[in-house]
Amino acid sequence: MVVATAAAVVVGAGLYTSGYRLVPAGNGLLSIRRQQSPAAQAQEIARHREAQRAAPPIAEITASKPPPGAHPVPTAAMRWPDFRGARRDGHYRDSPVRTDWPAGGLAPIWKQPAGGGHASFAVADGRAFTIEQRAGEEVVAAYDVMSGRELWTTGWPARFTEYYGGEGPRATPTWHGGVVYAQGAEGELRALDAGTGRLRWRTNVLDDAGAENLAWGVSASPLIVDDTVVVLPGGGGGRSLAAYHRESGKLRWSALDDGAAYSSPMLVTLAGVPQILVLTATRIVAVTADGARVLWDAPWQTQSGINVAQPLVLDGDRIFVSSGYGTGAALFQVSRSGDSFSVSERWRTNRMKNQFTSSVYHQGYIFGLDESILACLDASTGALKWKGGRYGYGQVLLASGHLIVTTEEGELVLVRATPDGHVELARSAALEGRTWNHPAVAGGVLLVRNGRQMAAFDLRPESD
Repeated sequence: MVVATAAAVVVGAGLYTSGYRLVPAGNGLLSIRRQQSPAAQAQEIARHREAQRAAPPIAEITASKPPPGAHPVPTAAMRWPDFRGARRDGHYRDSPVRTDWPAGGLAPIWKQPAGGGHASFAVADGRAFTIEQRAGEEVVAAYDVMSGRELWTTGWPARFTEYYGGEGPRATPTWHGGVVYAQGAEGELRALDAGTGRLRWRTNVLDDAGAENLAWGVSASPLIVDDTVVVLPGGGGGRSLAAYHRESGKLRWSALDDGAAYSSPMLVTLAGVPQILVLTATRIVAVTADGARVLWDAPWQTQSGINVAQPLVLDGDRIFVSSGYGTGAALFQVSRSGDSFSVSERWRTNRMKNQFTSSVYHQGYIFGLDESILACLDASTGALKWKGGRYGYGQVLLASGHLIVTTEEGELVLVRATPDGHVELARSAALEGRTWNHPAVAGGVLLVRNGRQMAAFDLRPESD
């Protein structure tokens, strides 16, 4: 394994300088792909946005060309404010979604070029926010959900790149109370007015913590906890987990000595107690909401500390954790006695290895990509119920009792969320190029992007 990885690094580095990328092709295989140069990509985006600005106003566009079969969506109903949704669990609960996809595939409401990176969208009040690489800048952009019209951008000089994942920021912005909190791949953290993009405050979390960057860049999305924004810079000296005041940007507290991983912190309630849950490079650990005390922890060791997937909270006192690189998954139970907590392992399996993706939970079962193949586990025992469908290193979202899978090749796939077997109901083209980014849903509108394109699809049931 070490020899193979070293060889891939050498080959990949040579390819990178020539404009090619060595990327996963599923089942442990690699493929070589030619990619557009960053300068050409930035120019394409600039030309598109200039033409977009010259087009009629948004109100005229949406009034004259509503999506087929669509009915108006109140902008207040368009909320997906956080990475993988408000609970960071990849479950869309706000309204039913369409599960009778047309035989010819879903037609996008809009589709347009995007900058590099692996971030998803946060959505609020009819606006979608993401962070992209455009030439030598990391750029936070706001888009009108129904038209794709770019409403504002703000950027700063930064360019994180590595041959395997490519270039660009990794962390999905977070929206809260009219402010967008954006985390760059090199540690830049900014609070921006959601209406205008105006800077409220900034800092660099790596500099503040005296921490080195990760091999694949800072990837954890900011988490809002009370009046703080919590981030995961990693590093020693009790500065691995840090909380900044939401309004001023001043450091409020820090905790832990763990190396950072690529998973995002979560605010959860376990055994009746609110707590911040963090998957670090070496363990799963929970601290009080003010960071003052570690409540419980359990070791979680993987190759080079590469933990990416979000943990899942099941039924209030159980935690599902999964990682790739041969690690597998486990279920932990958290118990409380007074002010003391304990954690015990209920089961462990190698039948669910979430490498780049995160699983979802539905009616007693866990659905996710075991490396590149979709699988279903019984949450009570860890037993494999089925495995099927090769989707590469894509992502999984749960809505209306169905799985919406974005494949690594940029397709959308609809799968029934049932333990009875792998039932693929529909498949539709969506994006061109490698797609590792998580999808988002707000007001029944599905938003997808990768490092080249972004698109929106109307999944609202047709009006009567």
